[in-house]
Amino acid sequence: MKLTLKLILTGLLYAPGILCECPSYTEYSATQHKPLSTGKHRIPSMRPPTECRTFTSPTIEEALHNITSYITDPDWKTLFSNIFPNTLDTTVAWHNANETEPYTFLVTGDITAQWIRDSTNQILPYVPYATVDGDIAMLVMGLINMQAEELLGYPYGNAFQPPSRSGLLPTENGIALDLSVTPPFNNNTVFEAKFELDSFASFLQISSAYWRTTGDYQFMYNPSWGQAIAAILGAIEKLQEPTFNSRHLVNKPLVQYSRLTYTATETQFGGGMGNPVRYTGMAKTLFRPSDDASIFPFLVPANAYLSVELNRLAFMLDTIGVYSELANVAKTLSEEIRKGVFEHGTTLHPKYGRVFVYETDGYGSTLVMDDANGPSLLGLPYMGFLAQTDPIYQSTRKMILSVDDNPWYFTGSYIHGVGSPHTGFQKVWPMAVAMRGLTSSDRDEVKECLDQLVATTSDLGLMHESVHVYRTSNYSRSWFAWCNSLVSQFVIDAITRFPGII
Repeated sequence: MKLTLKLILTGLLYAPGILCECPSYTEYSATQHKPLSTGKHRIPSMRPPTECRTFTSPTIEEALHNITSYITDPDWKTLFSNIFPNTLDTTVAWHNANETEPYTFLVTGDITAQWIRDSTNQILPYVPYATVDGDIAMLVMGLINMQAEELLGYPYGNAFQPPSRSGLLPTENGIALDLSVTPPFNNNTVFEAKFELDSFASFLQISSAYWRTTGDYQFMYNPSWGQAIAAILGAIEKLQEPTFNSRHLVNKPLVQYSRLTYTATETQFGGGMGNPVRYTGMAKTLFRPSDDASIFPFLVPANAYLSVELNRLAFMLDTIGVYSELANVAKTLSEEIRKGVFEHGTTLHPKYGRVFVYETDGYGSTLVMDDANGPSLLGLPYMGFLAQTDPIYQSTRKMILSVDDNPWYFTGSYIHGVGSPHTGFQKVWPMAVAMRGLTSSDRDEVKECLDQLVATTSDLGLMHESVHVYRTSNYSRSWFAWCNSLVSQFVIDAITRFPGII
């Protein structure tokens, strides 16, 4: 997601007082704004002016005040004040607060489109406040409704254009050209048609997380939600199929994606089908959460994530007493995928013993690495797939955090951590540093992660997509709302588990 597109804040956004003169936050986020913090890192104040914020919530402002009262480090106090409300301040491109059927369209940051995965993660830090603030509840439920509508319209898209009724114009995607995609898509409604398995899981996650927190299942009354769930479950069943049938003929693929490009990660093998697979119980994907093409179609962390969320979906439906047939399908799929992860998604490493692999094909081919983007192998406990103390996870974690054994782990004088083929060599993603902290029980390790994050904003007071391990000025994306939200979750988790750590 390295496009550079501007979001011009206009009166079409949620807050009725937003002025057309408000600057593009893409530009605003790339320049320091005073006052600066009094700590050694001199963190600038990066919240847009009140009149230019896309959604305001007294509840979140109060929460921000309460949380920062537990932070004594002046740099972190300012940095957290920038990142915790960032999604609300800058990304609510459209919100229809209809009490019976709200809709919310969140841009990912400097790209004017809504990613299913990103938007779920952007809004997760606010879900706990939906129990006490009806406006936040409407915002979250609006996102659930919006994602349901998007996935029902085109289940294989990873990012979507704003709905025509929002009054916002679709944005041309310069990398969505010269494509051959099956089934075909409409670029006026779908921004990008890279099928990423974790999009399904992300939609399930925000649905069940909202219900578990509030007990509210009003979103199920929207026909699009149940239809989207049925479409997703049907797609997963097809994605479990092997490439070849019992007569050794090619099974008709559910989805294909190929593109004329010089960038290998922007197209797929096998005429867009992906490399061949045998049946494992897992579901295939064409692309990773980085938006890069997978090498082997069974992406293990995405399947682990999907297994967790299918189980949560089944529990929610059973508890409420609706969609019993869908609940049974979800439960079966969750079990089959989980079994597949453990039977086919591990390998015996010569140094670390049994470890999870990043990708596999069911034939015995595996890719041993991890990528910074979530879902990741590093984040398996965070997503609820297994306990942090699980021996296979602990062995995998040691491998992931080794510069000698994970080809996408980089270290330098500025930062060290997991990167991604998406941004190239020697660039670490701050979200991977946060995930390391979220999955650690060691106070010193958590403090090390916090220290790295506050020191790697390139003097801009926000979390970037990636930063170079040696050059502070070499970063990608000054405005990346998903990472701002994830690091906010990490900070709240850290000060809760280790009072006084910052």
